[in-house]
Amino acid sequence: MNWHVVFDNLALFLWGDGTRTTGLLLTLQLFATSLGLGLILAIPLSLLRVSSNPLLRTPVWLFTYVFRGTPLLVQIYIIYFGLAEVSWIRTSWAWTFLREAYICAWLAIGLNTAAYTIEILSGCIQKTFHGEIEAARAMGMSRWTQMRHIILPGAMRRAIPTYSNEVVLTLHCTALASSITLLDLAGVGRAISMRYASPYEAYIAALVLYAAFTALVFLLFRLAEGKWLAYLRPRSAH
Repeated sequence: MNWHVVFDNLALFLWGDGTRTTGLLLTLQLFATSLGLGLILAIPLSLLRVSSNPLLRTPVWLFTYVFRGTPLLVQIYIIYFGLAEVSWIRTSWAWTFLREAYICAWLAIGLNTAAYTIEILSGCIQKTFHGEIEAARAMGMSRWTQMRHIILPGAMRRAIPTYSNEVVLTLHCTALASSITLLDLAGVGRAISMRYASPYEAYIAALVLYAAFTALVFLLFRLAEGKWLAYLRPRSAH
């Protein structure tokens, strides 16, 4: 195996060639911004998802059903290729952003992870301990105050273990961005393998970088669980 093709193009795998961002750095940018979009959407929509009002609950359910029930790759293609065929979009201000592959990948991955995060958070909201709600009512808290200070913070803490899996899946899903010309980590691996006819070396290098960052994500979530979920551990017998 010829590992020189990896070391000679290490800058492409890690951050870029000076004229554009590629490789691991582009993957991390797409990963972070997609997670940010997903969380920004998921927190308020998860509250609507558990609403007793069907007019508020049903549209959110439909959104999560569509984005969880269809392949992410198809969603990326619809946003990147499909929206380009809509004439009024091509003539609107939105086309300034939607013609960029990065924006389309960010939008698709962000909406996809938002759908999963909504279901995670809404499930944790519904499993809030009844005693916490009763204590909040006894203190005279309104429903909104309960949600803001008791229910939602507790649900977000309990969601950490499950959400860690969604974060890792989102990291891996960024590899699909290479299907619409982006030179993220997977895209660089494919480009190097085609240029030098060395698929093993290029893809193994990408695999190692993905695995290393995944390990870092798991470590951070393990630390977060130790800090914010310590109260759920069984009490010591001492």
